Amino acid sequence: MATAVVARPVARPQPRARDEEVLVWPDLIFVEFISALVFTVALLVLSTFMNAPLLDQANPDVTPNPSKAPWYLLNLQELLLHMNAAMAGIIVPTVWLILLGAFPYFDRDNEGQGVWFGTENAWRITIVSGIVAFVGTWLLILWDTGKIAFFLNSWFGLSGGDTLRFLENVRSMQSQLPWPEWSRSITYLPFELRILDGTGRGGPTTFQHLDFPGWLVEQAIPIVALVGLPSLLIYTLWRMNWVVTRRDALLALFTGFVVVFGVLTVVGTGFRGQGQQLVFPWDLKVSEGIPGQE
Repeated sequence: MATAVVARPVARPQPRARDEEVLVWPDLIFVEFISALVFTVALLVLSTFMNAPLLDQANPDVTPNPSKAPWYLLNLQELLLHMNAAMAGIIVPTVWLILLGAFPYFDRDNEGQGVWFGTENAWRITIVSGIVAFVGTWLLILWDTGKIAFFLNSWFGLSGGDTLRFLENVRSMQSQLPWPEWSRSITYLPFELRILDGTGRGGPTTFQHLDFPGWLVEQAIPIVALVGLPSLLIYTLWRMNWVVTRRDALLALFTGFVVVFGVLTVVGTGFRGQGQQLVFPWDLKVSEGIPGQE
């Protein structure tokens, strides 16, 4: 008795439905046209309320005041006002680029890749992280420029005399607190330099001197702010059961970075006047300087 075996037809992949496609016209071109209109209107409004004067032809003997970097580097120039130059210009950008490159290796979950706000608490994490980063960055800038102490003195009369003067900004802690003399020249030995000279005794030993108040102001406090505050934010969200996965933690960290990047750029663009002083945008003036002086 013979048995007939009938092969089942293989299902062919169906073409994508029409509603899954996006055409260049009108879908893409229309959105780009609306975006161009919004950008043009925003540029017109900004140019109406913010002064952007045209200066004379560039002269190497004249340094404008303020002299600013291109807009995409103004965030780094802003960091230079608050911490050690090597940290602001080299260490901080390098460390953050390494962290960005390590994000895919830290989050190994393949589910929901490429989906914005793909986790359960993504929206809440983004909103809270953005608000904390925005407010925290502004508070740190205002504190380090002495504006918080100025406002407290103007509104509440809390001058504090010499007692609270160290709270005016970070660097006033270095100059106003009664540091002992030995703390400004701490001798330490980072490594022992030995050069074999054939006698087995070794070479000279190099000692280094550390200015502890300067190190505290220019390096320790900025490191605590850059590392400790984001860590505290993620820990708090974790305790609230908002940060559940690694992706949640990265979302909070990346949101904070984007907001801080934007705030630093805006402050450097529209709030830094002559001598890099913090001013309102409508008080921003540019002086072309005096020839022969920097």
